[in-house]
Amino acid sequence: MSLESDIKSMVESLDLKVYDITTVSEHDETIYRVNISSPNEGGVSMDQVVEVTKMISPLLDVTAPVRGDYRLEVSSPGIERKLKTLTHFECSLGEKVRLQTVDKEKYRGTVKSVEGDKITLTTDEGEETFSFKDIIKASTYFEW
Repeated sequence: MSLESDIKSMVESLDLKVYDITTVSEHDETIYRVNISSPNEGGVSMDQVVEVTKMISPLLDVTAPVRGDYRLEVSSPGIERKLKTLTHFECSLGEKVRLQTVDKEKYRGTVKSVEGDKITLTTDEGEETFSFKDIIKASTYFEW
């Protein structure tokens, strides 16, 4: 099993899901970022973030995710988040998204459905369906 699948299993044991795992460099510091989500209304609580951190930290002490020093950061992906996988779109059904296609066209709408690799948005002009491979950038957004 891989480190990411071990983390996923641990997180799922708490009735949560791994949204994304990334390694980033910020201000000369390496950050191993684990974003978790909850299927329940209200999202992820601070207690759940602390619980996941305490659960996976010993695993990372044994199997380091990166070479050298790093900082573990566990959080929820937030209300405005990048959509990088089909699962991210599935988790965003009914939410407002903006996306850009390979031909540089930009769209805004609400995720209506995800079927196979096809994503359908409801836009002001009607419904638009996109193949996942044709989307180069996408994120949810919140209107204040």
